[in-house]
Amino acid sequence: MRIWQILRSVLAIVLTAAIAVPGSLRAQMAPTWPQAAKLFAEKCTLCHSGDDAPLGLRLDTLEGALKGSENGPVLVAGKPDESELIRRVRGESEPRMPLTGPPFLSDGEITTLEHWVSAGLPAGGTAAAAAEPPQAPRPGPGGIATFEHVEPIFLKHCAKCHKDNGKMGPPPERLRLDSYANIVAGGERLALLPGNPGLSEIIRRIEGKAQPRMPFDGPPWLKEEDIGLLRQWIVQGARDADGKPAPVPVGREVRFRGRMTGMWSIDNVPFLVDRRTRIDKSPRIGDQVEVRGIIDPSGQVRAYRLRRR
Repeated sequence: MRIWQILRSVLAIVLTAAIAVPGSLRAQMAPTWPQAAKLFAEKCTLCHSGDDAPLGLRLDTLEGALKGSENGPVLVAGKPDESELIRRVRGESEPRMPLTGPPFLSDGEITTLEHWVSAGLPAGGTAAAAAEPPQAPRPGPGGIATFEHVEPIFLKHCAKCHKDNGKMGPPPERLRLDSYANIVAGGERLALLPGNPGLSEIIRRIEGKAQPRMPFDGPPWLKEEDIGLLRQWIVQGARDADGKPAPVPVGREVRFRGRMTGMWSIDNVPFLVDRRTRIDKSPRIGDQVEVRGIIDPSGQVRAYRLRRR
């Protein structure tokens, strides 16, 4: 009996102390922008920074976070349940953020953001910007590119649509570009051919040699240095984060449309033709053609049909 009396007394003291804290002091105790900025830098600004942030939502500055995205504000002061950013990190709206999860934000990290919103999004002593998280330095000429170097490009420009429950709902052509395994696996068609960027659908789409050009919400399109890095990565075998080249997808069927630029080349990239290749409508150099083929053990495309479009 005495134990329960002691517990009630302790609880009463705690509640009295909480009530006694002035509202202004409680506001001072709430998280401010620097605490939120630190979380954004660790979890969000890999994608949500710079002029090409998805939907224009920048979380690397307080001004950007308060402005929101093309769809409107993502933070409603005093109302975390009505703030789309909070709903995304909780998993109440899709796609859940960060896009690289799981793991997602911890319960404690989500609580910090909720308390910041509940307190009215205070800036704190200084509206410090969230620094971008450190990324692997890009390999120089002759260096080896791995997935660690190109992953930020896929996450920032491609995975917003090419992910389960992405911007367009199901991933277009069932192609998910949110992880190394999914990129290598491809979708309805092969996305990349290790060692051969010219016949990799990813490169053909981002360079505009195949339609629709990607990213789908462009222009602006990818920067030349980003395209160059993706090409380098594929030329060197589309290596995973540990440096292991992707396996050659022997036997996988491929289909390309483009301009015939030489005897058995499309858009200046050669393919193989033999006596078993079916050739329709007498295609000539300069014609728009379609090539259908199979990946052989050497990693080349062996055409089984070539026709003028």
